[in-house]
Amino acid sequence: QVQVVESGGGSVQAGGSLRLSCTISLYKASIACMGWFRQAPGKEREGVASIDSEDYTSYLDSVKGRFTISKGNAKNTLYLQMDSLKPEDTAVYYCAATIVTRKRAACLRRESAGFGYWGQGTQVTVSS
Repeated sequence: QVQVVESGGGSVQAGGSLRLSCTISLYKASIACMGWFRQAPGKEREGVASIDSEDYTSYLDSVKGRFTISKGNAKNTLYLQMDSLKPEDTAVYYCAATIVTRKRAACLRRESAGFGYWGQGTQVTVSS
């Protein structure tokens, strides 16, 4: 059974920073690609950043230069460093992963269909 668990959300003032963490528990499978999504109230879920098994990354235009996706030293650990946060970054953030190699392209396009495993989400609130 696959488990995806996020942590690190919270409340911060505009201009502040937060670091989200995600641990993906797999049994006898390798992750092809991982990513972060977010969904704000009344809005559609959007792909924020993704990273594949070869460390290629992709970012939503509005977070480029402010957010950094990275993998941890521990296998199947993912981070999202969020700096210079803005009120419009307020959302529930979700970690996601796929073990299907042919889904890597969709993953790097940050398409939801590219991911088969999802966490329950962690709230990020940025106040002005």
